[in-house]
Amino acid sequence: MKIGIEIHQRLDCKKLFCRCDSNPVNNKSPDIILKRKLHPVLSELGETDLISKKEAEKQNEFLYQYFNSSNCLVEADEEPPNPINPNALKIACEISMQLECFFFDEIHTMRKIVIDGSNTSGFQRTAMVSFGGKLKTSRGIVRITSIALEEESAGIVEKSKGVSTYKLDRLGIPLVEITTEPHIVDEKHLKETAQLIGNILRATGKVARGIGTIRQDVNISIEKGERIEIKGAQDLSILNTLVQNENKRQLGLIQISNELKRRFKSEKISFDFEMFDLTFVFGNTSSKIISKGLSNNEGVFGIKLPNYSGILGIEIQNGKRYGTELSDYAKQSGVKGIIHSDEDLSKYQFSKEEIESINKKLKTGKNDAFVLVVSKKETAFLALRNVYERSLILGVLKETRKANPDGTTSYLRPISGGARMYPETDIPPIVLDTHFFDSVKKEMSVSFDEQKKYLESILNKEMAQIILKSKNLSLFEKFVSKGYEPMLVAITLENIITSVRRQGIDFLDLEDVLDAIFSGYKNEKIAKSAIEPILIEFAKGSTFAKILKEKKLGRIKGKKLEKISKELNYDIKEIMKKYRLNIEPDDVVKLIKNHKN
Repeated sequence: MKIGIEIHQRLDCKKLFCRCDSNPVNNKSPDIILKRKLHPVLSELGETDLISKKEAEKQNEFLYQYFNSSNCLVEADEEPPNPINPNALKIACEISMQLECFFFDEIHTMRKIVIDGSNTSGFQRTAMVSFGGKLKTSRGIVRITSIALEEESAGIVEKSKGVSTYKLDRLGIPLVEITTEPHIVDEKHLKETAQLIGNILRATGKVARGIGTIRQDVNISIEKGERIEIKGAQDLSILNTLVQNENKRQLGLIQISNELKRRFKSEKISFDFEMFDLTFVFGNTSSKIISKGLSNNEGVFGIKLPNYSGILGIEIQNGKRYGTELSDYAKQSGVKGIIHSDEDLSKYQFSKEEIESINKKLKTGKNDAFVLVVSKKETAFLALRNVYERSLILGVLKETRKANPDGTTSYLRPISGGARMYPETDIPPIVLDTHFFDSVKKEMSVSFDEQKKYLESILNKEMAQIILKSKNLSLFEKFVSKGYEPMLVAITLENIITSVRRQGIDFLDLEDVLDAIFSGYKNEKIAKSAIEPILIEFAKGSTFAKILKEKKLGRIKGKKLEKISKELNYDIKEIMKKYRLNIEPDDVVKLIKNHKN
């Protein structure tokens, strides 16, 4: 087995080809709705990309939600792009240095044709930054093929028949793409490699954090199989399952190929494509799925697959059969799926007479299978042709597949080639000179190992690990640099803030709020135990001084603490029970100790 990985990480800076903010818009209505239809264009070599042809066949319309707070005319494809964001380029170069890559003398931006609707322009801009790096792992060196800088795509909102809606808030956010050679030996090594690269990315303190900000594409091939690109794995925990399922899928396809060769008595399958209109069979049907289609002026169409009886029911992934594989191909043309003869057709409420009529019309024998779709005739033709074309090809196909949450995959499209690339003429090349690299090195963060050693020197080992992987790492470092107590800052960011947010409470200016709180603790104005209730009051719009006065959350110390302790007979339990939010336990312990002496 050979495995490689591509890691796509959003960068924490403004957008790549404009100066809009990269903050996603949540629960906000769009200010404008744009409508587009996209068409394929010729590549630099005058070729038309196969993927673009397939997408154009669907004749989809695309709607784009535009937000004034995070979009401009660049995302709307109504004005040329700005030059590459220099901050994003510096971050990509810093990551390249950490991975010991070689740099290109000039950065050239290319257009990658994408007409699935994920970009208003019909292409994605990408620029190669470096190549030939290496990563040390427990299983040896994993070579880095390349590091590129590219723009994030628009986020899908919903898909309906013929219309797809996207949000433009994330379009144009800078991504760094790190691609390895297929030097990864198994699923455990894959997870380790992804974690090590993730550590390097986080250690810069300059990458975005949170759900959806990083994703992994995995390339897998086995002996007698082909290279498969699995896109969109967002969780490291699923990588093991993806590899295992893909290994099982390819082995299953190879076994099916061998069986079909035996049945056809040939190394190559050959039979004609002929689609039949079977709508007349279901004139008085009890099938709900058919009745619904007929009520929408759709028909039932089918094809025969000679010698395929029993093949469509063979499981090739956990819970997915070869029929599911063919269904994924059909869905590319807009149908919801297929119905095939290896299924239990009673679940569709097909009658015995209906099944007999289908077999009679298609002239299927006992060794043959059939595939049906319910849709408009034109869509059915494209869908069933896709099924037919895949059925003729034995074994594993080079293709791009989508990672599903359960660790299985679904067909997306063929693997793209050079036919989808051509130069971006609106952006001039960038020369990487000594002055530029000096500025990168000057702003460069410490390595992951150095950062880990530093955090373990100021925190306990468990909290150091949490902060090291946290999206709050940069904020933690900023507060510690101001002289605030590291453990207090870490606990507040990782535990207390989380607890408050679980109560449905959030903050507009969290950094300023925490700065006031940590400063108050450092200057002995509050106790640690008062932090959470003070945070809650801040979220209500109060001020620090007002909270201390009205909620009586100021710290008690000195003579006042001594007086309270005396009144409560120096009973620490009673003192803390009554004044927990105002007193530091160490102060009470010290006072009681002095009293006894």
